Amino acid sequence: MKKYLALFLSLVFILSFATAGLAQDKAEITLAAGNVGKELQFAKEAAQTYMDEHPDVKVNVLTTPDLSNDRLGLYLQFLEAESPKVDVYQVDVIWPGDLAHHFLDLNKYGAKEVADQHFQEIVQNNTVDGKLVALPWFTDAGLLYYRKDLLEKYDREVPKTWQELTDTAKYIMEKEREAGNPDFYGYVWQGDAYEGLTCDALEWVFSNGGGAIVNNDKKVSINNEKAIAAIQMAADWIGDISPTGVTGMAEEDARKMFEAGNALFMRNWPYAYSTGNSETSQIKGKFDVAPLPAGDSGHSAATLGGWNLAVSKYSEHPQVAADFALFLAGPRMQKKRALMTSSNPTIKSLYDDQDILDAYPFMGNLYDVFTNTVARPSTPTAPKYNQVSEVFYQAVHSVLTGESDAETAVQYMELDLQDLLGYESGDPRQP
Repeated sequence: MKKYLALFLSLVFILSFATAGLAQDKAEITLAAGNVGKELQFAKEAAQTYMDEHPDVKVNVLTTPDLSNDRLGLYLQFLEAESPKVDVYQVDVIWPGDLAHHFLDLNKYGAKEVADQHFQEIVQNNTVDGKLVALPWFTDAGLLYYRKDLLEKYDREVPKTWQELTDTAKYIMEKEREAGNPDFYGYVWQGDAYEGLTCDALEWVFSNGGGAIVNNDKKVSINNEKAIAAIQMAADWIGDISPTGVTGMAEEDARKMFEAGNALFMRNWPYAYSTGNSETSQIKGKFDVAPLPAGDSGHSAATLGGWNLAVSKYSEHPQVAADFALFLAGPRMQKKRALMTSSNPTIKSLYDDQDILDAYPFMGNLYDVFTNTVARPSTPTAPKYNQVSEVFYQAVHSVLTGESDAETAVQYMELDLQDLLGYESGDPRQP
């Protein structure tokens, strides 16, 4: 009996030692993910799926700030310290040029074989000095959300121009307030001083024929009458069809107000479609989306957004991290993400997927919006785009809050951008 007990204890010791060894050999990686809408929920579910299929890997999900400026600040703390604590980063479409030196060339880890599945414009955006530093994950463009029930109630059309939006918003806002909702507004959007305001304001300016802040030929083009008029137009909305508090709103603030039934129109990204149709939304089934209105140029403008996956050069498990990034950016997870979060895939074939089109018809109906967008000038201003954006959104914000008039703010903006970049002034009509 003692002999069997000794043998049993020996086996337990050997198995325990082997298990401990396996635990030590288990690769552990961390994904820095977003927390807007259902993003975090998706990231955790996708990580769990990967772990189920790769039992030798543990994936942690790090929650990051909603505002892209705050998220970038957090990333820089890790990257500039060459920290291995984060392996895979969810990066904004405007960051690859500025952060490329911190990331691996994913072409060396299998991305080259699948790159042609994605929109090539995004692949090119993420390629720096011949290196693919980020995998396309999902793409974005600004959309106009509208209460279709209220437009039908008051016999109004979806606005095609900013002036039509202003007139319709004012009319229905007054009617709804007379009907007993004093908190109702005509239009909510992203007016806080951060990257989101750069996106909104670029749409106003570009659709009005005012250019894209800095041209591709490296000329500062913002100081023109069309740009000034567009910024002033938005300032005139505040305290009228938009609440004064819009100057402190980001995406989630606007979304919550719209979903509470307190706004007719909203500018936001595609993710808000799924949350607007959730069980807790007051407007479930009562809204739809359309292209943003046009200004004097005669055409709509939607700022290109979207997020990508980059792998840190400082990762202790680069092969595993790259494999996980490829898994997240692949067709199966992009489809799951699209169905769960209403975010647009970067894989072209998924736009023919009937499950996605049935769930979110706008992805097919507004396909041209997502493939014909206006890009923020991150390429012609690299590696100083984030400073350029801050100059732009701070100047616009000063107009929205009444601290400056549009003409003066734009003139100072031009001088600041010239000093920052060393560029001359240019024609906004040039690309």
